[in-house]
Formats: sequence, C-alpha cells, structure tokens
Amino acid sequence: MPRGLYGRAALILILPVLTLQLLVSVVFIQRHFDGVTRSMTSAVNIELRFLRDTINAAPDAEAAAQIAKSTGAALEIVASLRADNAHAVDKTRFVDLTGAMVIDTLRSGVPEVAVVSLSDRSRVQIWMHTKHGLTYLSFQRDRVSAANPHQLLVIMVVMGAIMTTIAYFFLRNQLRPIKRLAAAAAEYGKGRIKPFTPTGAVEVRAAGMAFLDMRNKIERQTHSRTMMLSGVSHDLRTPLTRLRLGLSMLDGEDTEALIRDVDDMQDLLDAFLDFARHDALDGLEPCLPRAILNAAVSDAARGGQSVALGPVSGPDQQVMLRPMAVRRALDNLIGNALRYGTKAEVCLDITDRTVRFTVEDDGPGIPATSREAAMSPFVRLDPSRNQDKGTGVGLGLSIVADIARNHGGLLRLGESARLGGLKAELVLAR
Repeated sequence: MPRGLYGRAALILILPVLTLQLLVSVVFIQRHFDGVTRSMTSAVNIELRFLRDTINAAPDAEAAAQIAKSTGAALEIVASLRADNAHAVDKTRFVDLTGAMVIDTLRSGVPEVAVVSLSDRSRVQIWMHTKHGLTYLSFQRDRVSAANPHQLLVIMVVMGAIMTTIAYFFLRNQLRPIKRLAAAAAEYGKGRIKPFTPTGAVEVRAAGMAFLDMRNKIERQTHSRTMMLSGVSHDLRTPLTRLRLGLSMLDGEDTEALIRDVDDMQDLLDAFLDFARHDALDGLEPCLPRAILNAAVSDAARGGQSVALGPVSGPDQQVMLRPMAVRRALDNLIGNALRYGTKAEVCLDITDRTVRFTVEDDGPGIPATSREAAMSPFVRLDPSRNQDKGTGVGLGLSIVADIARNHGGLLRLGESARLGGLKAELVLAR
C-alpha cells in the first residue's frame, strides 16, 4: 500500500475502474463478440457448403472451375480451382480477437476446409477440398466478424482514463483541506501557530474546528498558568526576602543554616517557575544556532567552568528558533554536565531538517534504564548519581525536554564515546 494519502486515494479510485474494465472486457465483450462471430460465420458456412456441393456436382474440372467462378461471384466469394499458393497451416494475427472463433466455426460447419488464413486484415482466405481438387476461396472479413470489435475496448480505456483524471483532480481538492490541517497541527507541534481556516467537506470542517478549539484551549491554559505562577512568584518573593533580611540581623550559629534554607527555598521557587513558564519566554525568530552556542560556551568558560567547544558542522544560516529558550536549555545541559563531571564538551550539527546540540561530560552518566525517568519532572536519580551535589527538584532535564518538544524535536540521552560520561542531544526541528 502507498504510504501517502494521495497514493492510497488514487489506488482506491483506479483499482475499481480497472477491475470493472477487465470484467466487462472478459465476461461481456469477449462472449458477445464470440457469439456474434459464430452467428455470422455460420451464415457464411451455408454459402460455402452450397458452393462446395455445386463444384462437386460438375462433371469435370473445367466445368467445375467455370461453375466455381460464376457461383462464387453471385455469392461475392472469389473461387478458384487453382490453389497452388495454399498455406501449410492456419494463420491469424496476434491481436485478432475473433480469429480463433472464425476458424473453429468454419471447420465445424464445413469439414472439407483444409486451411484458413486470416493474415490479411480485410479478407478471409480458405483452401477447401472438393471432388475436383483443392479449391481457393476468398471473401471479405466483415462477413464473419463484427467490424472493429476493439473499438469498444479503446473507448472504454480512453473514457476510463479521462474520468479517472477528472475524479483525481476532484479528489485532490477534497484531500487538500486534510493536508492543510495536518500541516497546521505539525507546525503547532513545533511551537508555531500557523493561520488555519477550516475548509472542505463537513467532516473535515468539523475536524478543523475541533483542532482550533483544542489549540485555543491550550493557549489559554498556558497563559493562565503563566499568569498564576507570576502572581505566586510575586507573592512569595517578598515574604522570603523579609525572612532572609530578618535572619541576617540575628546572631547565632543556627542563623546561617536558616539563611541557607531560605536560599534553597528561593532556588526551588525559581526552578518551579522556570519549569512552568519556559514556553512563554519568547517567540520564534530567525537566529544563528552557532551564535547561541558560542554565547553559552563563552559565558560558562568566563564563569570558570571547564567547557570546550567541540565540532561544529552544517551551514551557518539563520533558523527559526526561540533563542532564549534554547539558551536556557543549553545552560541547563552544561550545568548538569559540570555538576556531575569535571569537564564538558558542546557540539553542533545543522542539517536541512534538524539542529542538534550535543553536550558530553566525563561524569558517571545515567544508566539506560533510568534515562527516560531522568527527563520526567520532579524525578531525582539514585544517590550514586547525586552524591552530595546539592539540592534540586529534578526539573533541569525536564525543562530541556519540554523546550525540545516545543520546537518539534526531542532530548536524547546516551553514553559519551569521547569522555565516557553522559551524552545529551538536544534535537530541534527546523
């Protein structure tokens, strides 16, 4: 089966037409023309038997030749007792649809028929045994076969092709709204809102309206969540700031621990807000992936982190991305790599369809069985991975995975072949 909708629709459209044409051709046309040919040839057999009996009744060969010529002329049959040019076997053309039926009917109706030749499209040639020797007979082919029986087949094929072409263009107009709906859904999966107006049949319009309703509800929900969390951020930051200021004015050994707890609460709050509002940071705009990568690596190196720029391949051209979101994803991946390792390497590969950022480290890595869970929100790995690396709520990789999905891509975790630690690939669709 074809994979595309157009191919499958064409197959559904053409297959019944071809089946119908073959069925009509084999069952109806062939049987019809066979019956017509048998009837017409049987009528000619009566004339041939009369001519045979007349020739056999002649007293000698000379009289038989004269009778054959005169009687044949009356029957519009060329008859001659001189049959020196007789063929050895029956002859017919390859594309002759009724030739076999003509020969069978002639032989069954006139047993004296020796050879039948249908090599000439317009005439039938017969060599027949008589009392006075082999006799040559010739008459028009249209007396034993319907004229041009293939014309009906040609008309069927031509009209079938014309109607199939018309139906294909009509069907293409019906399938075009479905393709537009699929394109709008695919663009929205990449975080791009493409203008879309439902058109086409009633069912397609209903599907298009359902898609628009779903997209609007998602947008409203995202906006409401962002606004709510912005309010929560504003309401919580002020009490936390007053609490930290009050603790800083106190003396005692426990004060520093309480201040660290407040700072941890502030960091956790920031992490929650980052996870909830990362998709509302910025919109799609043309940007250079190399520039985003260079800025992330430069800022990390300037902060004293051991980050190296690896191979960069692909054309240096602008791509539609959310630059702030991509930068946050790279910062999270680099920070995660240096949190569990001592050095990191960042690479970039740009193709016609994707933009792939790769961050590798020399840390302990993540087991294959835990990589899927590592990208889920609020999931922290076992102590062997964390081992006193600070607090956290398990949102770093989840934020990166969501940013990748909003670009129509994915976050892929594996094992670094060069450094031996974790290999994180941020794949973004173009």
